Amino acid sequence: MKNLMNIKSQSRIADHIYEMVLEGPITSGMKTPGQFVHVRVPGSTEHVLRRPISIADIDRGQSRFTIVYRAEGAGTTKMSELGAGDTLDILSPLGNGYPLEVNDHVLIVGGGIGVPPLYELSKQLNAMGVRTTHVLGFNSKKDVFYESRFKALGETHVATADGSYGTEGFVTDVIRELRDDFDLFYACGPKVMLKVLSETMDLDGYISLEERMGCGFGVCYACVCEKTDGEYIKLCTEGPVFKKGEIVL
Repeated sequence: MKNLMNIKSQSRIADHIYEMVLEGPITSGMKTPGQFVHVRVPGSTEHVLRRPISIADIDRGQSRFTIVYRAEGAGTTKMSELGAGDTLDILSPLGNGYPLEVNDHVLIVGGGIGVPPLYELSKQLNAMGVRTTHVLGFNSKKDVFYESRFKALGETHVATADGSYGTEGFVTDVIRELRDDFDLFYACGPKVMLKVLSETMDLDGYISLEERMGCGFGVCYACVCEKTDGEYIKLCTEGPVFKKGEIVL
């Protein structure tokens, strides 16, 4: 569904990382964590392609949802200049999100800008009575965000590649030290992180891929990827979430 959404607030929460809260009726259709919105950058004709941004938090009671994104190019930088009272052209909700399975204890692993959709996932799992442990990876202390929010939902660990905060290293370094038995894992982040997790985690899981998309609904074929059975699929319509081992990484 396409709609003009009202921006309620926007703030910088880490280095080049922005949190935007939007309000509008299409929020009522947002139910599955891991889905995304497709954003048209306003005010110019140079940014033709929409930007896919994951949904970080859903508040259907107030018809509001939150996105968190990195301002790294001309389009997202222009987005970061918007504020309360402005509007944004949104296609949403798009894609297939994380299946919600009832387990005793699950591991949630996020890397960088792959962290945001895992917050809504953890919220919904906690509401189902599932215990969640979170491992969040960033490059440096200046990049860390949402740590306190995840801590409110369960045990949370942070790793930074340069060792400036939390555990020095990567999410896999933290996971190796965890003694708990997990029933399942959920992950979102860089493809190299997802590949290592898929190859080393001795349990089932679901991963969400971060890929550039053109149209967001399966027409342009810009986000085609290969499955392990040799078939090709479109991430925007059949993903971005897949079961571990289903996609060639």
